[in-house]
Amino acid sequence: MKIIIINGPNLNLLGVREKSIYGHQNFEQYLSLLKKKYDNLNIDYYQSNIEGELVNKLHEVGFSYHGIIINAGAYTHTSVALRDAIAGISTPVVEVHISNILTRENFRHESIIGPVCKGSIMGFGLDSYRLGIESFLDAG
Repeated sequence: MKIIIINGPNLNLLGVREKSIYGHQNFEQYLSLLKKKYDNLNIDYYQSNIEGELVNKLHEVGFSYHGIIINAGAYTHTSVALRDAIAGISTPVVEVHISNILTRENFRHESIIGPVCKGSIMGFGLDSYRLGIESFLDAG
């Protein structure tokens, strides 16, 4: 099974930025643990701070992977382009967030991409990504 995790803007700063919200671990460390835990899966990773690059990656992998896990960061709340890219591909997408966006600032309460995703997972810290992987395993 081939799964890709796609992270959006500022998630390259995990372990450095706002540790009270996002924790102390950087994503590469966590990804290494995920790959060890799910050594029977092919887990790829992509991160960009640029909206168009995220759209391009979705187009690139959206017909050949078994699952996509996306944390679109702030683009969750603003990007019609990401929503349209997700709606236009055949690979199922699970939206994840490290924090519970519903307990944060009002402008974070709405997800533009959520309605075109298979499901949404939020508020479980980095473990949200593991839960996203599990959702594909449970489905198959």
